[in-house]
Amino acid sequence: MKFCKKYQEYMQGKENQLPAVDFKKLKKILKKCREDFESHQEHDGQSCPQHCSVCDGTFFPSLLREMSAVVGCFNERAKKLLELHLASGFQKYLMWFKGKLQKKHVAFIQEGKDLVTYALINAVAVRKILKKYDKIHYSKQGQAFKSKAQSMHIEILHSPWLCELMAFHINLREEKIKSNKVPSLFEGCSLNFDDDKPSLSCELFDSVKIDIDLTCSICLDTVFDPVSLTCGHIFCHMCACSAASVTIVDGLKAAELKEKCPLCRKTGVYEGSLHLDELSILLSRSCHEYWEQRLQTERIERIRQVKEHWESQCRAFVGV
Repeated sequence: MKFCKKYQEYMQGKENQLPAVDFKKLKKILKKCREDFESHQEHDGQSCPQHCSVCDGTFFPSLLREMSAVVGCFNERAKKLLELHLASGFQKYLMWFKGKLQKKHVAFIQEGKDLVTYALINAVAVRKILKKYDKIHYSKQGQAFKSKAQSMHIEILHSPWLCELMAFHINLREEKIKSNKVPSLFEGCSLNFDDDKPSLSCELFDSVKIDIDLTCSICLDTVFDPVSLTCGHIFCHMCACSAASVTIVDGLKAAELKEKCPLCRKTGVYEGSLHLDELSILLSRSCHEYWEQRLQTERIERIRQVKEHWESQCRAFVGV
């Protein structure tokens, strides 16, 4: 079955609930562009140019809008789902009282599975349509657009919420939830340790494989208390604070806009950083001894920074 048909079947009945990439419409734009230039080529012998004003004026703006809508919807739904899952007993009681907590545990699992499927199949759709664009235009504009999408944080495979959902499924699987009513979890999601280097992997639609490196590029160890910057790179929270020139007390939100990501060197990536709580739970269970050791080490450093912070506050208060 061709992917276009598979994608349409998947999105059938979901159009009113979930935004999607209009794969069929985008293919028609490219098909018309190819037919127009093939007819011109018979007369002047020219090939389809790398920059097509007619095609680019409709194709890329449409794809940009659709990708933004898909990523926005995915992030919002994943955030709500994981907030409910990680809520404490008292928080869950308040949510129930306000009418927000209406789903059963089985529904949580199914929605998490549906969201990962939604993210991956849309990622495949974007990849295929950009590949088709480059093939027709003999260009690399599709790859350039993909890089632009990453810088705009609308590349769904780079969403930190996808990483959190993958960890969420592995955590549930390790808890050995066995019930006939519980839908099957993603067997493709796994935490791997190759040469003691951890990575989070998921392989599903059309051989799309996600590999998320869980080694902090600052301390060169497994990420501890992980945070994801808005550029998509993951670091230990304390390492990220050090790179942003802020203390643990102030937090990453206090980082100046000029501070850069240690890997990609982009600025303004700290303010919207996200704590990866599900991933933290997964790593604490999988690397228990390492986690306890880091916990003790970082506790000492945190106490030192807090002490220095309050001493400076006291000196400022008394005017010393």
